[in-house]
Amino acid sequence: MSDFSILAEAFRYPAPGRLGRLRQLAEQMQNSSAHRLLDKFIVLVQSLSLGEWEELYTSALDLNPSAAPYLGFQTWGESYQRGEFMARLNHELARLSVDTDGELPDHIIPALRYLDTTAEPLPELLAIFEPAVRRAAAALRKSDADNPYNLLFEAALCAVQSLAATAPENIL
Repeated sequence: MSDFSILAEAFRYPAPGRLGRLRQLAEQMQNSSAHRLLDKFIVLVQSLSLGEWEELYTSALDLNPSAAPYLGFQTWGESYQRGEFMARLNHELARLSVDTDGELPDHIIPALRYLDTTAEPLPELLAIFEPAVRRAAAALRKSDADNPYNLLFEAALCAVQSLAATAPENIL
């Protein structure tokens, strides 16, 4: 399992056993910066009950529209461009049998899984990923600077930056 899939798992809604699974997966991470951030996230979340973790998730990612982890929304809002982007990405997700986990195609979970699956990601996804995640992270920091999900946004940025560093220049 790659760093992208591990981070996608970390962004999933809390469930029994998920924290133990994340601890195991974190040990497999290749990007040391993303690994450290995920470890910090795990340490902070492990002190919470499952109900508290669910509330934290919901307040950070579901009830805070400005921090919503939808890359297209963070880039274009509710617009035609977002719809076009989601249609292209949805086609790619289906072609590669990427599980969306019930999310829209521009959510960070299927986007990370897609990056794990494809050798040649959609150039527009690579172009918007970092600024969209930075925008969502900034909004979450502004509303709740101590929220552990800030660490996951930073870990996702680390993983994508390492991909961008190895990608051909014309992809980005």
